[in-house]
Amino acid sequence: MDVDLEVRQRYGQGARERVEELCCPVSYDASLLQKLPAEIVERDYGCGDPSRYVRSGETVLDLGSGGGKICYMAAQLVGSGGRVIGVDLNDEMLALARRYQAQMAGVLGEDRVSFRKGRIEDLALDLEEVSRYLAQHPVSGLQEMEAYGRWETEQRRTSPLIADNSVDLVISNCVLNLVEDASKARLVGEIFRVLKPGGRAAISDIVADREIPLRLKENAELWTGCLSGAFEEAAFLQAFRDAGFIAVMMDKWDPNPWRVVEGITFRSATLLAWKPQEERVVLRDHGVIYRGPMALVEDERGGRFPAGKRVAVSRDQYLRLTSGPYTDHFIGIPPDGEVAVSAPVSGGGCC
Repeated sequence: MDVDLEVRQRYGQGARERVEELCCPVSYDASLLQKLPAEIVERDYGCGDPSRYVRSGETVLDLGSGGGKICYMAAQLVGSGGRVIGVDLNDEMLALARRYQAQMAGVLGEDRVSFRKGRIEDLALDLEEVSRYLAQHPVSGLQEMEAYGRWETEQRRTSPLIADNSVDLVISNCVLNLVEDASKARLVGEIFRVLKPGGRAAISDIVADREIPLRLKENAELWTGCLSGAFEEAAFLQAFRDAGFIAVMMDKWDPNPWRVVEGITFRSATLLAWKPQEERVVLRDHGVIYRGPMALVEDERGGRFPAGKRVAVSRDQYLRLTSGPYTDHFIGIPPDGEVAVSAPVSGGGCC
């Protein structure tokens, strides 16, 4: 099965007419929807609402932006100091989103949304630039193919679709499951690459309660319907940990299944993950105490924190564990010369 072709064909249809099988029931902020064109609202397909994680002033990247609904919702939330970038592979979906770009710029008071053509598992290559190059330099032999290869390498280096460390928040709504399994690790790695240190991902997607057998993965209707390509629940989180993310968590897990196929339960879930700040290896002159209620927790870097015990950490580790997603779980002890913190327990702090 050609996953790219099947997905483009089905979502091309979804851009032309409403396809009910492509979405789960989702409640969105009505105040954000009322400013959107009806056609965009009607032709949207998703399983969650990652727009609720958007903050004022941010640069937000929406993977698989489709007709632009989440992008135009996010544009209202980032305000005049922010911007929103949508990336999609489907020409018909991109045309739908761009059709209302000038109208939405008038509603917002400025044009703070852009739409780009690319594969979400390869955010370095601008496919519209590829099309322009090939139109001017057709590839008909080995020499032209080698020239294209050199151009593509330079294009990725100097004019990437999305630059390294350039985005505050990556969001996606029911799209990761449409990427073939062999490319999923690369996809998550690309999310990590484009995020700024300290940036975060909010990914709404369909997950399965067990591994999906090959016979279901080869079913084009189930794949393009956001089922056969879904992550297994634990694998969803592990893929982000493997890419280097920290504080990976399931923020939303729908108790009501969307579909059950051959005993496999599929449901909507939203994952949150943070790209860590770069941490220096310095003196462990700060301390933290894990509040509980678990008797012991271990972080992504092997640090172990027994509840109620003071553990020595570096200043960078201290800042990470007493801010952001960890704030409610740790007590910070600054190096005031008064508090004696214990030596790090097995695993040594958290770096």
